[in-house]
Amino acid sequence: MDFKFDLTGKLAVVTGGNKGIGKGIASGLAAAGADIIIIARTVTEGDIVELRSYGVDVYGINFDLRNFDKYDDLVSGIINKYGKIDILINNAGLTIRHPSVEFPKEDWDKVIDINLNAPFYLCQKIGKHMVANGQGKIINIASLLSYIGGYTVPAYAASKGGVSQFSKSLSNEWAKYGVNVNCIAPGYIETNLTEAILEDEKRNNEILSRIPAGRWGKPEDLSGIAVFLSSQASDYINGCTIPVDGGFLGW
Repeated sequence: MDFKFDLTGKLAVVTGGNKGIGKGIASGLAAAGADIIIIARTVTEGDIVELRSYGVDVYGINFDLRNFDKYDDLVSGIINKYGKIDILINNAGLTIRHPSVEFPKEDWDKVIDINLNAPFYLCQKIGKHMVANGQGKIINIASLLSYIGGYTVPAYAASKGGVSQFSKSLSNEWAKYGVNVNCIAPGYIETNLTEAILEDEKRNNEILSRIPAGRWGKPEDLSGIAVFLSSQASDYINGCTIPVDGGFLGW
């Protein structure tokens, strides 16, 4: 039987793949044999060297995901240089907290642009290429807040609910072309985005009391499901949002 989790020869684009959840996912894909392109505002040589230790090719592209008018150039540049895109991981994300009655429009727009608009437009541009090729795997990073409302993060909750929903819509259109679109919904993961909560002893303990696994997740906890959804093993899975949350939602 073929080893269906093997990603050798596949090219994966990972936004925000240089830190946090994105780095954990990129490492998992590289360990499974995929070549990696990291798209982030700043990709360092250290980010690339670390992933190359898995014996795969790794490339970095410095790019501001709010430059929507540059997306055609970005995607065509990758395809012209590397010939294809097999896997897209829309991971880059932003959280800004304000009480809802005070939430500034500028911050609302920034969160929606990075968390919702950027994933959709990358799906649109790269999905067109995948549909034409008759194959592709798209994984959008949703959140627990695709299900629940959170607190003082209305823009983030709105964006992550939107990611889950538009992924279902794309899946309805593209599944027949061999393109799988799914989401991963991380729970509370130890990253730079959650440092403030981790340092708040009261809030941290409240969260831990709700997690049956008894701990916060780590970025590498997302790597297994990402490899699965990027591989042939998930060929009949379409339009799903899969929580990786230590049991938080089931509590």
